[in-house]
Amino acid sequence: MNKKQKKMLIRIVVCSIILFCLQLISVEQFQQLDAYTFRGAGVIFRFLCYFADYLIIGHDILKKAFRGIKNRQVFDENFLMAVATVGAFVLAIYENGDYLEAIAVMLFYQIGEWFQGYAVGKSRRNISSLMDIRPDYANVEKDGVLERFDPDEVEIGSVIVVQPGEKIPIDGVIIEGNSSLNTSALTGESLPRNAKAGDEIISGCICMTGVLKIRTTKEFGESTVSKILDLVENASSRKSKSENFISRFAKIYTPAVCYSALALAVLPPLIRAWFLGIPADWEVWIYRALTFLVISCPCALVISIPLSFFAGIGGASQEGVLVKGSNYLESLSKTKCVVFDKTGTLTKGVFEVNGVHHSPIADERLIEYAALAESASSHPISKSFQKAYGKTIDRSRVKDIQEISGNGVTAKVDGVLVAAGNDKLMKKLNIPYQDCHQTGTIVHIAMDGIYAGHIVISDVVKPHAKEAIEELKRVGIEKTVMLTGDARRVGEHVAAELGLDEVFTELLPGDKVEKVEELLQKKPEKEKLAFVGDGINDAPVLSRADIGIAMGAMGSDAAIEAADIVLMDDDPMKIAKAIKISRKCLGIVYQNIAMALIVKFACLALGAIGIANMYLAIFADVGVMILAVLNAIRCLFVKNL
Repeated sequence: MNKKQKKMLIRIVVCSIILFCLQLISVEQFQQLDAYTFRGAGVIFRFLCYFADYLIIGHDILKKAFRGIKNRQVFDENFLMAVATVGAFVLAIYENGDYLEAIAVMLFYQIGEWFQGYAVGKSRRNISSLMDIRPDYANVEKDGVLERFDPDEVEIGSVIVVQPGEKIPIDGVIIEGNSSLNTSALTGESLPRNAKAGDEIISGCICMTGVLKIRTTKEFGESTVSKILDLVENASSRKSKSENFISRFAKIYTPAVCYSALALAVLPPLIRAWFLGIPADWEVWIYRALTFLVISCPCALVISIPLSFFAGIGGASQEGVLVKGSNYLESLSKTKCVVFDKTGTLTKGVFEVNGVHHSPIADERLIEYAALAESASSHPISKSFQKAYGKTIDRSRVKDIQEISGNGVTAKVDGVLVAAGNDKLMKKLNIPYQDCHQTGTIVHIAMDGIYAGHIVISDVVKPHAKEAIEELKRVGIEKTVMLTGDARRVGEHVAAELGLDEVFTELLPGDKVEKVEELLQKKPEKEKLAFVGDGINDAPVLSRADIGIAMGAMGSDAAIEAADIVLMDDDPMKIAKAIKISRKCLGIVYQNIAMALIVKFACLALGAIGIANMYLAIFADVGVMILAVLNAIRCLFVKNL
């Protein structure tokens, strides 16, 4: 609870105590003062006591109403409450009645405002604690001593030291040490991850067990933690259609009810007096008009709808799904078609040796010669050989390396001429080879002009990719599509393995955009299409789709910038989770809209015909607002979706 809320709570308590004490004293006891002083002193004293209590609880509302009138922004909830309560005071003076109703209306309104402020504050604190990843400092070692610097002051290429319990301040590569990392604030994943020398590491994680030396690869302003915080902080600036509708609705609705209340106060008495010849009963109709004003206050809608989206974005952040605006959260709920890139999205983007075929020598020896021949290359295939070999490459064993573009490499390994490449290389060297029917990248190996077998290398499907596709279909996604630049056989194999509905292969980046545009034209207008990707070449498609979803951990900066939603742990299972969060949030928004409008219009009708009094008006205003706000807070709780 902040200072403002504490002050408001004190005012509510003081006002309630004074009001209670004043109610214990009867009107007759006040009027007894007349016997000892001049006539009417008791009445005046009683009015001053109640009015002082009214100012204690309502002075800020009166100030805001006056400021709005001064700035020509008259019609808001402060104006409605000020007119209604001041009018109730005037009626009480006129009837020499009870001031309780006027003060009670303001008191209950302020109690509702306090609950609303507390609920909003709680949701902000929850989100802040989830996103408490901003580092306070970075340790830079100088002359054997660690010095603390502001992360903004650390340049690219600097070596920083992160000790157990500290946050990693800037993205980089580990050059020394190993540790387990707590990534829950970024990804929502509770299990720690292990990191060692050579691994890329992103800011915002917490180092748990060991000391790490990290060479920075980005400035702080471009690092993961900085971008995440920027996304969350600016999400509220991109409003959904529901929020824009409520804003427009309030601008029309509030003046309309004010003029309606004025008509209710004036027209019926005039009609009664002039046309029907019966008493006008001005006080009855003015009271009804004031009640009408209190009921009409649109707080439940104006407050709860943005709060629902704010809480929904916070709940998604808790699960490692960053949504850049409530408009994207709303669009995601209407998604019926999801299009995937393959490499790095549905597959790990890491090539692994899956088999050795038709080799007259030991598999381990063939892989060893392939790894040595490819040792000068930085291609993923070369790295997969080195990983399968599992030993340090002795470059002294390798000579005369020649790379043949689009074919492969030749090199002398231990004096043996080794050729490693595709079937084109074998044809070029006139070496008979064996075809392979297994899906993947095939690397043929020849030694001194004799065929020695081939090695099958393939990209590895992500562990949860198949489950993710199944879960998407369970949540109502009607079509899943994969776009890839890989060969037809590879793409179709992956699509069949994962259960995708459609696949397009051998596509260039421009071809992917064309395919997405074709799919956009075929889908119904109200349905949305989401594209999921991670690479630089995916950025144009992410921008073109209705909803762009980027892989945040391994995805390129260009993809993350172009996307509307970012998955922080690259797990495709989070896509279905994000859709369920968006649908829950939209469901709560529609519940609040329906509840507020039904109760409002019902009570307005009752107020106009004189059935509803001020207390029912307070329920219609403050009660509905509290219920709507509490309902909106449910958007934060998304763990079990």
